[in-house]
Amino acid sequence: MTEPIPTHYARSQKAAAEPPKPDPTMRDREPQSIVPRESVAGSALTTVIAIMTFLASLTLGAVSLVNDTAQGWQNEIAREITIQVRPIADVDIAGAVASAQQIARSFAGIVSAEPVDDSATKALLEPWLGAGLSLDELPVPRLITIEIDAANPPNLEELKDKLASSVPGASLDDHRAWLDRLTTMATTTILVGLMIFVLMMAATILTVVFATRGAMAGNQHVIEVLHFVGAEQTYIAGEFQRHFLLLGLKGALAGGGLALIGFFIVGFWAGNNIADPASGQVSALFGTFSVGLSGYLGTGLLIFVIALLTALTSRYTVIRHVDALDGTKAVA
Repeated sequence: MTEPIPTHYARSQKAAAEPPKPDPTMRDREPQSIVPRESVAGSALTTVIAIMTFLASLTLGAVSLVNDTAQGWQNEIAREITIQVRPIADVDIAGAVASAQQIARSFAGIVSAEPVDDSATKALLEPWLGAGLSLDELPVPRLITIEIDAANPPNLEELKDKLASSVPGASLDDHRAWLDRLTTMATTTILVGLMIFVLMMAATILTVVFATRGAMAGNQHVIEVLHFVGAEQTYIAGEFQRHFLLLGLKGALAGGGLALIGFFIVGFWAGNNIADPASGQVSALFGTFSVGLSGYLGTGLLIFVIALLTALTSRYTVIRHVDALDGTKAVA
């Protein structure tokens, strides 16, 4: 006769057949990272990256503005030159201006040659000499504005010699002297701006290196245990890279976003405040004093470059550290 199965044995078999019930305490628990998600050091690094990105964006915008302005100067000088006719005793100034205009129009490559009228000349001198000027009482040169064909420019040396020999007091001003000085100044400003930009990027990299080392120092025992039990370098470095990528992206977005807003505000203000003579002079030098499309695109690209650079710098630092652990283990 078959003996009855013990009750405790049947219960144990039933429990073994059933799948284990999930622990409610583990249900909502997220996988833990070896890098602390929120810390004072992480917030400080985000702030530093935001400041560096903001300053680097301002530098990039200034370089873009100066470069665009220098290109504008070169384009203007390629299209326009000026003839000056100085007043000379016993010489009809109106006839001299007409003769110089006729000579200029006779040269190939000159699109137009128009004298600056008295009202326009008075307007040019008014900020310095005041209103109510009488040009007949002042030895003010008369100007002829010449527009040249940039694709087929005239022989300026021949034109200069022809004016000097045919029209008393006439001279050709191709603006090369002051253009060379302004171009040199613009080039120097661009080089200085690029040097400052490079130094800011280097400072950002060093900041990330020190922050990564600080994060590793706080989790030194975890990194050593993971490495010695067989965790790959890529896994450990990937944890830090992901963490610092998010920190760098948040800081770069904050700093770059503020810079873009600043560019827009300054450009809008400069575009609506050019009525006074001082603003007119600034506009003559820097246009509307607004950053062009290259400045906006460069700042947008800079945001992602800094975030990527932050991640790669942390990854490289971690790999170097793990390699040092291998060396220490081999010596031991």
